[in-house]
Amino acid sequence: MFDNLSDRLDSVFKKLKGHGTLTENNIEDGLKQVRLALLEADVNYKVAKNVISDIKARALGQEVMQSLTPGQQVIKIVNEEFTKMMGSTHQELNFSATGATAIMLVGLQGSGKTTTAGKLAHFLRKNGRKPYLVPVDVYRPAAIDQLTKLGKQMDVPVFASTTDMKPLKICQEAKLAARDLGCDTLLIDTAGRLHLDDALMAELEAIKTGINPAETLLVADAMTGQDAVNIAGEFDKRLDISGFVLTKMDGDARGGAALSIKAVTGKPLKFIGVGEKTTALEPFHPDRMASRILGMGDTLSFIEKAVEAVDRKEAQDLEKKFRKNQFTLDDFKNQMQQVRNMGSIKDLLGMLPGVNKKMLKDLNINDKEFTKIEAIINSMTPEERAKHAIIKASRKKRIALGSGTSVQDVNKLLKSYTQSMKMMKKFNKGGMKNLRGMLPF
Repeated sequence: MFDNLSDRLDSVFKKLKGHGTLTENNIEDGLKQVRLALLEADVNYKVAKNVISDIKARALGQEVMQSLTPGQQVIKIVNEEFTKMMGSTHQELNFSATGATAIMLVGLQGSGKTTTAGKLAHFLRKNGRKPYLVPVDVYRPAAIDQLTKLGKQMDVPVFASTTDMKPLKICQEAKLAARDLGCDTLLIDTAGRLHLDDALMAELEAIKTGINPAETLLVADAMTGQDAVNIAGEFDKRLDISGFVLTKMDGDARGGAALSIKAVTGKPLKFIGVGEKTTALEPFHPDRMASRILGMGDTLSFIEKAVEAVDRKEAQDLEKKFRKNQFTLDDFKNQMQQVRNMGSIKDLLGMLPGVNKKMLKDLNINDKEFTKIEAIINSMTPEERAKHAIIKASRKKRIALGSGTSVQDVNKLLKSYTQSMKMMKKFNKGGMKNLRGMLPF
């Protein structure tokens, strides 16, 4: 989402770092370009003006002018001010001290509330809570059906709402049902409208007054740009929003809403949706997002994804196989699956510091290749997976036919596998211990 902004800022900072010393004119010219880049990214113009003013005040002080590396100091200041603009620190969800916690999701129709409710249920259960999905959009039977299907897929209980029930009554009955089921968090998926209207707001106000939720989260579509920020302001006036969720942050929008929403409303952005899967919801960390935008990577998020995706015992078993050169094609497939669980390869590479953004943009990584690899390995016999050397021409033809691929695809996979084996042999000569020390488990 922030590729264009990152490219523009990278160009500005390269020029600044090219000067051994920086003058006031150098800095002012650079900051004009930064301001223009922010406006092009659809950042609120007042927010852009204020952040540039804050950066300029610091950049023209002794902090930069007397530094041995003035260009790096400017980047450091920009990073800190961008982080402050987006909220400084991640804001956790609030939970009730007693009884079940109610989290109310509000927003316009089509913003992604129902999908976000499912994603939040996955996130909460992963973090040890017992969510209960509550569909309150009685005007759209499809919304109730969608949430019911999501709950069934994730094995999360869903309140049996019907279109003839009153929204507040649903919430009140769901609270009692949650207690009986042992659920500690209600995720209330409210109705939306195509535009803001008094009827929608009055209904939401009645629900909020009736159940007193610990969180009232506005779900907004990041693709709508500054409209999302304007909508946020209107909802906040009537409902006193506690935070925001921006959906479709993996799209092609300019991303200004994510940068502006905290500065305009004073309320934190708590989560971002980064895909369609129920796992594609990330807690929003201003410092990490600033680092990504400035091309510094996001190592902490990368490690968190790795810890979540990699099974500790499997990793230890794999290390033993590395040492004994017993790494089979089955193991190779399992490793591929764990990498897939971490998300898009391109996104993961983008989290690593020092990765060239332009090269990454030109890099055509098709995540569907993993599916092809799995199909090829699944078409092999157990003996072939354990002893890849026996896979000769006739076997390759059979495997290609069985997996719906070509012999060239089979050869490509075997080449990748043998190259992995060679790398492991190098690690076995003293490198494995160092590698183990780098892993987050």
